[in-house]
Amino acid sequence: MYQFFVEPSQIQGKRIVITGSDVNHIKNVLRMKVGEEIAVSNGTDGKEYRCGIEAFEEDEVICTLRFIKEDGLELPARVTLFQGLPKADKMEFIVQKMVELGVYRIVPVATKRAVVKLDVKKAKAKVARWQAIAEAAAKQSKRRIVPEIGDVCTMKEALARTAAMDMKLIPYELSERMARTRELIEKAAPGQEIAIFIGPEGGFEEEEVSMAKEAGFVPITLGKRILRTETAGLTVMAWLMYRLEEA
Repeated sequence: MYQFFVEPSQIQGKRIVITGSDVNHIKNVLRMKVGEEIAVSNGTDGKEYRCGIEAFEEDEVICTLRFIKEDGLELPARVTLFQGLPKADKMEFIVQKMVELGVYRIVPVATKRAVVKLDVKKAKAKVARWQAIAEAAAKQSKRRIVPEIGDVCTMKEALARTAAMDMKLIPYELSERMARTRELIEKAAPGQEIAIFIGPEGGFEEEEVSMAKEAGFVPITLGKRILRTETAGLTVMAWLMYRLEEA
């Protein structure tokens, strides 16, 4: 079953209109026919709109709603990844895999040891690229929402966004006691807002860890080995998915 994302305004009662690049994909790549069934999501409400192709227009695919599925495919807690800007194309990998694992939102953060420095124009282009990757990953993993990629922000701005969150975790290489990490992961519960803060290749400066602690973050260890920045967030997310995933 192929899935496509549309804007909420494109779902008009029983009539659903697909536009943009998906039109060419449906018509000329997948070579779908009138009457075939596809799944459509609006990226926000968590519902799957199952519909049949009714007609092909020049720049639209017209579909008719058959039924709506609401089977709770999303994690019951909202997890936000605050990711220190990594080098090269690592952020693309991080976005793709975190979306597959169920992250709700990703916020890129310009930390002090981040090698990558983005001006406003470059940052805007990067965020647009990462958002496109998030949408593709959401399609591939059959998610009903497209996780939002936030604008690049400072450490101070990022911490301010976590003020009302229920659980705040920051993996830190100087932390110890894996048993403590397990205890914290076990406290993750449905309905919570959870923040994961991951440093760039060079890690966090002590001042940044202190700032995070003051904002309510709890330093945790991910084990005896030092993980790369693109591995650390995936590790925590996988643990949370295992804890939160409904049967």
